[in-house]
Amino acid sequence: PPTGVPPPQPGTPGLHLGHYPSLPPGYQNTGYQNASAPHNATSPMHPAMQHATQPYTQAPPPYHTGWPSMLPSLAAMSLQSTTPEALRVVNLLQERNLLPPTPIPAPTPCLQQDLQKINCHPEVFRSTLTSIPQTQSLLNKAKMPLGLLLHPFKDLSQLPVVTSSTIVRCRSCRTYINPFVSFLDQRRWKCNLCFRVNDVPEEFMYNPVSRSYGEPHKRPEVQNATIEFIAPSEYMLRPPQPAVYLFILDVSHNAVETGYLTVFCQSLLDNINALPGDSRTKVGFITFDSTIHFYNLQEGLSQPQMLIVSDIEDIFLPTPDSLLVNLNECKELVQDLLKSLPTLFEKTMETQSALGSALQAAYKLLLPTGGRMSIFQTQLPNLGVGTLQSREDPNQRAAAKDVQHLSPATDFYKKLALDCSGQQVAVDLFLLSSQYCDLASLGCISRYSAGSVYYYPSYHHQHTPAQVECFQKDLKRYLTRKIGFEAVMRIRCTKGLSIHTFHGNFFVRSTDLLSLPNVNPDAGFAVQMSIEENLDDMQVVSFQAALLYTSSKGERRIRVHTLCLPVVNSLSDIFAGADVQAITGLLACMAVDRSATASLSDARDAMTNAAIDSLTSYRQSVLTIQQPGLLAPACLRLFPLFILALLKQKAFRTGTSTRLDDRLFAMCQLKYQPLVYAMLMIHPALYRVDDLSDEGALNISERTVPQPRVLQLSVEKLSREAAFLMDAGTVMYLWIGRNCHPNFLTQVLGVPSYATVPDNLYLLPELDTPESQRTRAFVGWLRDQRPFFPSLQVIRDESQLKPTFMQNMIEDRTESALSYYEFLLHLQQQISK
Repeated sequence: PPTGVPPPQPGTPGLHLGHYPSLPPGYQNTGYQNASAPHNATSPMHPAMQHATQPYTQAPPPYHTGWPSMLPSLAAMSLQSTTPEALRVVNLLQERNLLPPTPIPAPTPCLQQDLQKINCHPEVFRSTLTSIPQTQSLLNKAKMPLGLLLHPFKDLSQLPVVTSSTIVRCRSCRTYINPFVSFLDQRRWKCNLCFRVNDVPEEFMYNPVSRSYGEPHKRPEVQNATIEFIAPSEYMLRPPQPAVYLFILDVSHNAVETGYLTVFCQSLLDNINALPGDSRTKVGFITFDSTIHFYNLQEGLSQPQMLIVSDIEDIFLPTPDSLLVNLNECKELVQDLLKSLPTLFEKTMETQSALGSALQAAYKLLLPTGGRMSIFQTQLPNLGVGTLQSREDPNQRAAAKDVQHLSPATDFYKKLALDCSGQQVAVDLFLLSSQYCDLASLGCISRYSAGSVYYYPSYHHQHTPAQVECFQKDLKRYLTRKIGFEAVMRIRCTKGLSIHTFHGNFFVRSTDLLSLPNVNPDAGFAVQMSIEENLDDMQVVSFQAALLYTSSKGERRIRVHTLCLPVVNSLSDIFAGADVQAITGLLACMAVDRSATASLSDARDAMTNAAIDSLTSYRQSVLTIQQPGLLAPACLRLFPLFILALLKQKAFRTGTSTRLDDRLFAMCQLKYQPLVYAMLMIHPALYRVDDLSDEGALNISERTVPQPRVLQLSVEKLSREAAFLMDAGTVMYLWIGRNCHPNFLTQVLGVPSYATVPDNLYLLPELDTPESQRTRAFVGWLRDQRPFFPSLQVIRDESQLKPTFMQNMIEDRTESALSYYEFLLHLQQQISK
């Protein structure tokens, strides 16, 4: 497996043109390249980003990038001259309505305008501080974390793709040439990370877009902060692997009872032609209970052959060559198997689960090629290796001062994951269970192999229709979304900066190299940074993430993202550039890891202290006039609210109502979700929806999408006469007030009265009324913004889900947590000590 990227050899001159967003006539622009683009592969920009165009301060007048120098020295732009909006003093105890009516944009770094225009999009790459402190001691004084949040393989509607025999990189630090390098003259460029001067290769002098010669600074590599290269052969240590998919299915009595097998088989049958891959794609199936069942799908058989291995202690492959088969050649046998599987085990009385042995068998099967393992599990593994016991005692939840069992009970799953990672195998886990499953232990199989975890508590094909819909939608996306195999990701940064901790699902192979046997477009990563050497004589620094992977079509590709940020030497400039959402996202990742290595109460204290420390620093070192109250700069006015939201989030809350697996799944998601989705899980968006109008609506592909205001998460914002939609990221709640206007009930829900609203309503009926169309357009638009499918749950006063809905009312007091106002008083008390 590739352990790094070998240096490019001198290639043959002559450039093969890839695809660019705006090309001269005769050139092709494919933009998003995926044989099976999911429905929202080219979804519009996330609402949180639509307003992200205004920098904090008035941008300086544009200057013209005259060749030969792309980056003349940037005059350090101090924010001191006028107090920008970001530094407006806010007394949090007096200003109650802090939430902006629309989603919060990412702050714009204070860069010169032409650099700002070309900088990496904040949804792909963003920093907790958009102004980087000159020294570590200045950063320590600001008391804010420095780190990056990354969504490296995000589905992009416009992605420039370059095919070139020479990929231009710095000879010293291997940085890819990017928009933030400087050209000393036509033949030499200076690296923006290590400052080495490099020669411009002859081939790079020709620009394939303008078809002109002698303008290297106009090449696509120097015009795009996100770009993809089709890699030449020296980036391969072995021929690129085929797409290989192995499905491992629990078929015990418990599993058959849930009915998931029918949904899985039907979904795979429906999407079998949309699996990413080429003529080499392979598939295989293993089912298990107390024994392991393999399926011979060799071409030429009249029907699939089931082979049972009952010696689970010493697992072996009965016919190694015919268990993973070429999908194109054996498609009919695969389809026959999928049609017969649900009935094959319907009478089973087998209650045991030898998951560990099934995983060992799957690992042996994928050893020669690498690939993707998808596990479907419905209970605690209770036989053979990797056996787990229930560690959850509901009675103990109340008594214990701290939550126990957040770390794994055995290292079996971690060890196996590391073996998988070494052989380019990633493991994805689907848990469909009504009982405790020990996600703390099982989750390790995905965490260390760069896989993902899906969790459907109490899944049942009849009793939980909303869960079934969610599973179907997630499964379709999972089977058809693009995938990168045998990937590695390296993050580089300007000399003086260094990386010290990564957060996400991967194995760290060397200090800055992440091993990602599979990479998917829905995975996020976070990185903590430190300043090792003073950045005294620098105006800007850069960060570059390079993801080398094999596409499902067997091409070796490199996706490169480069972010440029200004360096500042005053605390007020650091505060003015604080990105409150990115800080919250990074702290959430840090707290998840802290919970497992130390304790939950440690993690909670650390989050509260983060708010106390940064506001203390602001008060003592930035404010010139001391005044009473709890004071924050406008850019951090939501920080205490977001910290309180984290403390009340399922992952970190105290109290007796949270099941261990639910808590651990919330932790998985906070670490793994890209920031825009994680923020909705931390602080949901609440909208009133019984009076949607077209005023200020968006017009998206002939649909009018209403844009209601975002409301504070407090019961005082609810009204018995109205209906409210709460968007909590992975789930949406539609709360119906007891005296809700009959018009909404009939025109949107299609029921005559409040009493007739069904308990398990999870689909909005398609009614031919303007109210129904508006509501469905709004819910549909929110769903289209994200790659997974949030289920919709309708909540009445009598509903069992009401407590779940109310727990998201972050500003109110709960049995075990402060209200927002009480939390502010607590912070003020700590700060004024």
